Amino acid sequence: MSTSAGGGKLVVVGQGYVGLPLAVRAAECGRRVVGVDSDRVRVWNLQDGQSYVDDVDSARLKAVLESGNLIPTDDYDDAAEFDTAVITVPTPLRDSAPDLTHVHAAVAELGARLRPGALVVLESTTYPGTTAELVAPVLEQHSGLRAGADFHVGYSPERIDPGNRRWNLVNTPKVISALHPESRSVVREFYAGLVDEVVEVSSPREAELAKLLENTFRHVNIALVNEMAVFAHRLGIDIWEAIDAASSKPFGFMRFSPGPGVGGHCLPVDPGYLSWAVRRGLGQEFRFVELADDVNARMPEHVLHRLAEGLRERGKPLRSAKVMVLGIAYKPNTADVRESPALRLLHLLGDAGAAPVVVDARAEPHRCPPETKFVGLSRESARDVDAAVLITDHDDVDYDLVLEEVPWLLDTRNRLRGANVQTL
Repeated sequence: MSTSAGGGKLVVVGQGYVGLPLAVRAAECGRRVVGVDSDRVRVWNLQDGQSYVDDVDSARLKAVLESGNLIPTDDYDDAAEFDTAVITVPTPLRDSAPDLTHVHAAVAELGARLRPGALVVLESTTYPGTTAELVAPVLEQHSGLRAGADFHVGYSPERIDPGNRRWNLVNTPKVISALHPESRSVVREFYAGLVDEVVEVSSPREAELAKLLENTFRHVNIALVNEMAVFAHRLGIDIWEAIDAASSKPFGFMRFSPGPGVGGHCLPVDPGYLSWAVRRGLGQEFRFVELADDVNARMPEHVLHRLAEGLRERGKPLRSAKVMVLGIAYKPNTADVRESPALRLLHLLGDAGAAPVVVDARAEPHRCPPETKFVGLSRESARDVDAAVLITDHDDVDYDLVLEEVPWLLDTRNRLRGANVQTL
């Protein structure tokens, strides 16, 4: 089987925090790239040269648009006659089970346009077996071709960490796999042209599990330190000082910090895929994952309790308080609000009768709940609230102003110091 996967047209399905950096990088490397996304607002922004992904600034985006190497679109017909396609669509959980609707739709559309010698790679996080059990059969169904004999199928878990200034798509080792040994060299050739280091594994199942292992490790350890933070507060112990002290040990300890919960696609979702796969395949519970889910999911309630406690000490009931929420994105210096604990906290504040307002200049309003009330940070808006809670510590916030004007602040990230500040 001949292939031109190393060159020719590349289609990247999904132009979010994973797909857009990949599409831009490939375009910068000289590939002809079609970036497909179902969100028309995002497509319009991309066509206008406006990036909503912090890892791709608008100058880089405009450069590849002007070169003609990147075409953003919401029309799969623009993907016709592709040589390589990479799927980076969301894979949420629905009622604790994987929802692969977006993957299935993308694979079906690509399958209808698949031609001999082409390569299709899934990057979306999923349960072990998805590439073999879903991607290849659906491609075969819609194309009439055979995986391995007529076209190539691979899996390469995304490792994008939005906002990370040290590790990015290019210098983060890229795990790759394929359904057939001869296809693995095609996958390797494709990614070797885009990243510094490629790490091969024997099959997609190991690659799919590797992604879940990475994020389950983080999820469990964050849950551990979150629960310790809750108990440390009740015991009158400074959890942050204890973490600093433990971090001085040069071996046998890795620092994790508590916070208001976990967000993004990875931590609230990926371990659930692993837990579901264990239940489906073995009929057993993955107890570490279930416990971590429970602890991390309850952190917004703990933040609400701390807010109510602090306001009560100052003679103000939460029920009628105006609360400024600093940051709605799930992590600093990004616009990504997926599964952000701030969303849950806003809902809890509303149910408690409080009036929350949000300060976050990075977030995409159309990706936030419609009832979200955004305000600009100013001396007037800071003076107008009874309290503030720092959920996401973006670097572009005037924290000196916050400290000067907000009467009291709960800092869930241990960023600020002041007489009017309490930490989580």
